[in-house]
Amino acid sequence: MEYLTGPPAPTQGNILCCQCGVPIPPNPANMCVGCLRAQVDITEGIPKQGTLHFCKQCERYLQPPGTWIQCTLESRELLALCLKKIKASLSKVRLIDAGFIWTEPHSKRLKLKLTVQKEVINGAVLQQVFVVEYIVQSQMCEDCHRIEAKDFWKAVVQVRQKTLHKKTFYYLEQLILKHRLHQNTLRIKEIHDGLDFYYSSKQHAQKMVDFLQCTVPSRSKSSQRLISHDIHSNVYNYKSTFSVEIVPICKDNVVCLSPKLAQSLGNMSQICVCIRVTSTIHLIDPSTLQIAEIDGNTYWRHPFNSLFHPKQLEEFIIMDINRVQDKKKGAGAGARSNKHTLAEAWVQKTSELNTDHQYFCCTHLGHILNPGDLVLGFDLANCNLNDEFANKMNPHNIPDVVLIKKSYDRTKRQRRRNWKLKELERDREGMDTDDERQYQDFLEDLEEDEAIRKNVNIYRNADVPVESDTDDDGPPRISLAEMLEDLHISQDATGGEGANMMTE
Repeated sequence: MEYLTGPPAPTQGNILCCQCGVPIPPNPANMCVGCLRAQVDITEGIPKQGTLHFCKQCERYLQPPGTWIQCTLESRELLALCLKKIKASLSKVRLIDAGFIWTEPHSKRLKLKLTVQKEVINGAVLQQVFVVEYIVQSQMCEDCHRIEAKDFWKAVVQVRQKTLHKKTFYYLEQLILKHRLHQNTLRIKEIHDGLDFYYSSKQHAQKMVDFLQCTVPSRSKSSQRLISHDIHSNVYNYKSTFSVEIVPICKDNVVCLSPKLAQSLGNMSQICVCIRVTSTIHLIDPSTLQIAEIDGNTYWRHPFNSLFHPKQLEEFIIMDINRVQDKKKGAGAGARSNKHTLAEAWVQKTSELNTDHQYFCCTHLGHILNPGDLVLGFDLANCNLNDEFANKMNPHNIPDVVLIKKSYDRTKRQRRRNWKLKELERDREGMDTDDERQYQDFLEDLEEDEAIRKNVNIYRNADVPVESDTDDDGPPRISLAEMLEDLHISQDATGGEGANMMTE
């Protein structure tokens, strides 16, 4: 007995191509793929070559009509830019796939592999793959033109501080570098009282002014000058100038507050020491450890000046020191510092060691001073104070000596300093010995003040050998954990010099 199988599955018959006679499955055009492509080219009208404009200075591509965008090689942004070049001709076909074909990075050629579909004879859909080649031509963008011109600018920010010391400017320079506020500048020029930042647009200058007002106590004003205008299109061309004045108070300055301001800060003494300048002025009363913060608006309402400049610092030696434990607060007294220790000290000038003349003072440095230590301070007993508020004070309330900071061997500190800072590229007339001394003072302040150090990028100096952080009780140092590695991306994976992405 034989089993009957099911009915055979229907098979599709073949037909002959109407052009070449090859058997093919039936299709609406009755032609094979080869003949169909020979008869119809769906890529007709789509350009196979194009041009891209590339600025070598800022490494941006031109997106017509006037926008420059940042794109990396074989990125989605660059692919979209290339497709926009042929967008009009692609409207008649359906784009299925697009991708880059690898080319040498320095060949100034970009190749795109496109897959498109289109309905042809009698509803048949034909798919075709083709390559579009782009030639990368060098063209300098408008921003780079202005940078190269060096004199073409639309806005300038003039930062000034009427003081002899530049500690605040050195700190401000590091903040600008950390937050990359210098990238949009056309030029940075250093003058005697400050810095000038030149910009190609008013918006970038306004952003810098806002940053300065948030980081240092300051006030600003602006003005603009008409350069030209078009009466037909009502277009005006202005040059804007922003003037930013930073308060004339630096770290380690001794100041004399007005009686009204001292009372509003918690009945603190009028003679105070500035321990830090950030977005506010940080003051401490060396006789009570009372601290206060003064913002820019408060300062300009009740201005005060520094009684001395850094060159008047004198060196004293600690003859005897007694730490004061619980000193009672006065009526309405404000907060006290927990990082300092109040002490009473007898000091003598190192230039008067052959005499018996000693000075008694209260100091906020009791946590780091011991008998025999050298300390820098100001002598108020033997000086003429030319200050409005100091001259009206009771002489019994003015201390004989105000101690500022402990003195260390500067040569040894420079030799052991295994870190460095970056600097702004700016036009300067020349760095004299006084500027170098002030810069070294700023570096020492970074080593001694952790609060300022948190806002600064510190890089390890590979040229100086690393020493133990706990080898002796020397001057304060910055630990390796607080340092960053200074990366130089100038070598490729093989160790050789890496070539630029685009070269002539």
